[in-house]
Amino acid sequence: RYENGSAYYHEDDREGLLKICRLVIHTRYEDYTIEGFNVLYTKQPVIYISSAARTGLGQALCSQLGLPLSCMCRVPCNTMFGSQHQMDVALLDRVIKDDVESGKLPLLLVANAGTPGAGHTDKLGRLKELCEQYNMWLHVEGVNLATLALGYVSSSVVAATKCDSMTLTLGSWLGLPAVPAVTLYRHEDPSLSLAAGLTSSQPVEKLRALPLWLSLQYLGHDGIVERIKHASQLSQRLLENLKNLDFIKTSVEDELSSPVVVFKFFREYSNRDQTSHAAQASTIPHPIISNERHIYDTFNQWLGEQLAQLVPASGVDVVELEDEGTCVRFSPLMTSAVLGTEIQDVDQLVDCLKMKIPVLTSTLQLREEFEQEVRRTVGLLYVEDLSWPGLGVVRYNCHSDGKNDDKQEKELEKINTELLKKLNELESDLTFSLGPEFGGQKNCVYIGMVTEDLDVSELVETIAATGREIEENSRLLENMTEVVRKGIQEAQLQLQKANEERLLEEGLLRQIPVVGSVLNWFSPFQASPKGRTFNLTAGSLESTESTYVSKAQGTGTTPPPTPTSSLAKQRLPGQKIFKRSLRSSDAFSESSSVSHCDDLEKMDQRPPALSPGHEQGPLETEKTVDQKEVAQATKTDAEDIQSDKSPHDCTQVEEQESQR
Repeated sequence: RYENGSAYYHEDDREGLLKICRLVIHTRYEDYTIEGFNVLYTKQPVIYISSAARTGLGQALCSQLGLPLSCMCRVPCNTMFGSQHQMDVALLDRVIKDDVESGKLPLLLVANAGTPGAGHTDKLGRLKELCEQYNMWLHVEGVNLATLALGYVSSSVVAATKCDSMTLTLGSWLGLPAVPAVTLYRHEDPSLSLAAGLTSSQPVEKLRALPLWLSLQYLGHDGIVERIKHASQLSQRLLENLKNLDFIKTSVEDELSSPVVVFKFFREYSNRDQTSHAAQASTIPHPIISNERHIYDTFNQWLGEQLAQLVPASGVDVVELEDEGTCVRFSPLMTSAVLGTEIQDVDQLVDCLKMKIPVLTSTLQLREEFEQEVRRTVGLLYVEDLSWPGLGVVRYNCHSDGKNDDKQEKELEKINTELLKKLNELESDLTFSLGPEFGGQKNCVYIGMVTEDLDVSELVETIAATGREIEENSRLLENMTEVVRKGIQEAQLQLQKANEERLLEEGLLRQIPVVGSVLNWFSPFQASPKGRTFNLTAGSLESTESTYVSKAQGTGTTPPPTPTSSLAKQRLPGQKIFKRSLRSSDAFSESSSVSHCDDLEKMDQRPPALSPGHEQGPLETEKTVDQKEVAQATKTDAEDIQSDKSPHDCTQVEEQESQR
């Protein structure tokens, strides 16, 4: 559809536009070849590009052309009417008039037939009229130019055939590696084209087209059309499925045929909620509203990464747009030919998206509840990290007790690291981590995405209880060295004192070697061994007399109970920790059936009924059972006595009966 044009083949896709700029400079400045910069100084050229153009395009052109950055004018996109990714034509007209009045020369306009981010097409028809009015050159680039090979082309893209030049990247569109890009242009003076570098007499330059020509000959016209048509069908298939999904907002230019599909997760409100939300937004400070957008950007970043990881053949990626923020982009014209994307991959992408939407909505709803619970809990600190895609970030703060900052920081790091380890050992569906590798907060526990059945209060209470347990254990270990040292010193003093008392009890004669042996042989001295035992739990020093008397090691003081969550509850079979029971009625019926079975078992174990007219009370029932046990035990002991007539055994049996 592009008639009477010449072609320039180049490796870098920006090189064609660079040569076009030189061609326009040679055309508009007749003495440029002789005077050079002096001609540009008297009348400064201006190149206009869209704010939605590729990043760094204007700087690259000015650097290669030797022009100051003041020669580059970025034209804003629409803000009130039309697509927010299209160039504002009315504003461009006013800017060109101001430049002409100030003595500048409007040189070239770079328009998009498919912006790099959202894939929208500028109003090329009106832009062409504006360029003819001010004698400007119109250059068009973008992925939507590939649809010119199809039978049906939207009118906005067909207008690109009237432009002065266009750049085509056929390698990515058709999946052809190592082929050059092509810039088509219309110009009547071949000498200026030669001066600008668009044509060359060198054979090497002419051979650049050989790989692309061979590839196109191999595909043929039908093969080229089939690949581009297949990519358009993939985008349409995804767009139709996205219309039926809640909490998904699409940003496409044409609902009927859009080669690029951009979508994002966004929680839309109903009419009543939308009115109340708008009323709240008018009273909410600006930083809070920006925080909400930052959270959505973080969630969409996570969503795009998850979809790209689960369905790598889809070729989805994450894109940053000026108005919409972070979005997920599906551009099959740029990826499907290389990755081999099929309809099944698009369906799989939609299925994965359906699984991720409930997780995103649940996490977004529970973030505020989690923040409130953490702020109400003593010992926990809520850390606000808007770049974390998850429930939130929490830190356990230990008591300082007058410690210096370095020691307190090390202790805080040790406790939170151990807390993270303990939480990961729990049988739950949550993910606990130290956060991102770069840019995250130190000494914190990052909680990932959650589901709607999460019990936030139980989660926060468990984190606090586990942190207190770790802190108490660490304090016990820290104080253990000092306690043990003091206990050993005290034990040495007590043992020394006990030895002195034993010497006074035995007397002086027993200390003489020979006399003491003879005296001990005639009159042995009975002395109970005295020792000391150190209770690590209580931190006290105790005597070993009770150990020698009972012939067993004493347990000492009962250790303090381990801190546990006050919200611990009985769980259903298979129910994991931090999960709320969503079926309370089923749980009630199940517990009722279990209790009913227990009642039946108790009824089966009741004693036989008494005679009519006599009611047996609970005390009589217990008494009857005890009498049966005593009688059975007496009978058993009597049989044992008859089997063994030794008096010693009879004495033991009598002792057993007395104990019973």
